[in-house]
Amino acid sequence: MENLLYWAGMLAVAVNALTGVLDAGRKNMDLIGVMMVGAATALGGGTVRDVLLQRPVFWIGDQVYLIVALATTLVVFFAVRGLRLPPRLFLIPDALGLALFTIIGTQIALEWHAPWLVASLLGVITGVVGGVLRDVLCNEVPLIFVRGELYASAAWMGALVLVGLQALAVPPVIAAWAGMATVLGVRLAAMAFRLTLPTYSARK
Repeated sequence: MENLLYWAGMLAVAVNALTGVLDAGRKNMDLIGVMMVGAATALGGGTVRDVLLQRPVFWIGDQVYLIVALATTLVVFFAVRGLRLPPRLFLIPDALGLALFTIIGTQIALEWHAPWLVASLLGVITGVVGGVLRDVLCNEVPLIFVRGELYASAAWMGALVLVGLQALAVPPVIAAWAGMATVLGVRLAAMAFRLTLPTYSARK
């Protein structure tokens, strides 16, 4: 399980850094601006999780995460610079990053003996905060706050699947894959079929 978490974490960092570059590129930021957005997107959620759990911040304890975030940012910046890309292109890797980080965050919280509900919410925080930072730095309304397809709720569903399966003594690796598949499947389905939560509407 530790190996799965480590390499999934590396992949999540790279994927989220990619989404940061794609979003920042639409704002015509220079290299430094793009690197800041990419790093914040890749590392922000896990940083908040670790601070809340009072554990060593993951990319300070192992700078390979930081190296992966910066290297991915540089590679993607020079690879796609000058290309005309679809505005919503970043949503696909964003969904993958959401799934990876949510399950990693939930599992880490469980290993640090957080109660199941707290662990699931820390998983959501790990999954969404990087995207929130990306959107704020790009001067956009964060996806999590936009009235649109399921986002944070997709992450929470996957986190609860992980918690529930582990409570039923399902092997952690299988539970983790099931949780990731839930987040990714719900998020992609929400994007494809415009699935949304009910909204509050006060009577006038």
